[in-house]
Amino acid sequence: MERFVPWVHIAAAIFSIITLGITAYIVNATWGHSTPSFVLFSSLWSLLVLAYVALTPRFIPRLFHGTVSLALLWLTTIFWFAGAIAYSVVAAYPYCTNPWCGSNQAAIAFSWFLFVLFAFLAVVETLRFRRGSVHRGHAVV
Repeated sequence: MERFVPWVHIAAAIFSIITLGITAYIVNATWGHSTPSFVLFSSLWSLLVLAYVALTPRFIPRLFHGTVSLALLWLTTIFWFAGAIAYSVVAAYPYCTNPWCGSNQAAIAFSWFLFVLFAFLAVVETLRFRRGSVHRGHAVV
């Protein structure tokens, strides 16, 4: 499973950027409703976490700590789960006439995708932590 980690990092970064754009549009259109705003925050948070988890072990290894990486990945997974659930409850209407309904549905779908991607990364990091090799980070595969 560890061989897929760099590809999952790339996919999560791309999906986070897409979700960032979609939710920024929705927050602007709806004057900052709390649920899209939280998903917008989660997108920014995810990019920062991915930068730490994926780039720090490779370029600044003395700043990388495996336990911090593990905690950040699980926290991000919880953020995406909470955001996807809340967004699905608030904005998932089968017949919607608002001009931003398609954007809401896309943001919901990408939120669930990101939840799955970060759950995968958190599980892989947990397994690595249990083996005792978490201090090396994702740079060593």
